[in-house]
Amino acid sequence: MEALKLYQAKIELFLDDALQNLPANPINLQEAIRYSTLNQGKRIRPAMLLAIGEIFEIEENKLSAPACALELIHCYSLVHDDLPAMDDDNLRRGKPTCHIAFNEATAILVGDAQQTLAFEILATENKISAEHRIEMIQILSKSAGVNGMVAGQQIDLNSENTEAPISLDELKTLHRLKTGALIKAAFLLGACQSTKFEQYRPVLENLGESIGLAFQVQDDIIDIESDTQTLGKTQGKDEAANKSTFPKLLGLEAAKGYRDSLIEQAKNALKSLPNNSKTGKNTHRFLEQLIEFIAQRNH
Repeated sequence: MEALKLYQAKIELFLDDALQNLPANPINLQEAIRYSTLNQGKRIRPAMLLAIGEIFEIEENKLSAPACALELIHCYSLVHDDLPAMDDDNLRRGKPTCHIAFNEATAILVGDAQQTLAFEILATENKISAEHRIEMIQILSKSAGVNGMVAGQQIDLNSENTEAPISLDELKTLHRLKTGALIKAAFLLGACQSTKFEQYRPVLENLGESIGLAFQVQDDIIDIESDTQTLGKTQGKDEAANKSTFPKLLGLEAAKGYRDSLIEQAKNALKSLPNNSKTGKNTHRFLEQLIEFIAQRNH
């Protein structure tokens, strides 16, 4: 997707700029933060944020801070998720994970630093009004914390190696929190500076939740169908950890059908968003292609 590459290039520049002011010492912490942040991720969440911002006609210089903050939270979650006490993985995006490249204690601190830096960036961005900065901090903290990603991660840990798998409804709740909350945050953060935000908030939440679940269902599918080299992380980890997954509960073909129904739900929600006549860009089409990419990706 050429359009996604353009967004990715912008986000890499935003992140690199955000990390320019890291303190010189301790140098190993600075190196580890950059290693775990500037590692060519897909940058799907901040790309969605920027695209939604375009649809709601928000200036790009008012979107770079929330885009950076969102991706830093995502990067921190991956660093901690890979730790031995969590998913215990040695590969991330085709490279040694942070605790392998550095050490476990440094990896914990890197995640802590990425998380706090995300909120520092939002709190100090003077291109955004104080009111909108507070709203963004509220959205992101709720999505990342005990009402979102952290709660989902704990439910995921609780569901490993249990005698009976969790129910389908419980699995959906798990991933609405662990994966979907940050994806939903991308849409809310991208639009919250618009005067139309409250009017469209239910649509944006529905869009984010549908994409978030579809993203996770496809993650479960490619953990079975892809390979370690393509994935950039260890293939088959979910099965090895006896995790509850959508293919495990539904069967592989039914899981694919559920993913496709979520994709259609997301596309229908997308049609309800306003047309971005000011930018003249076909941002709706980009988001539709991105939704399709989520269902087709193999890593």
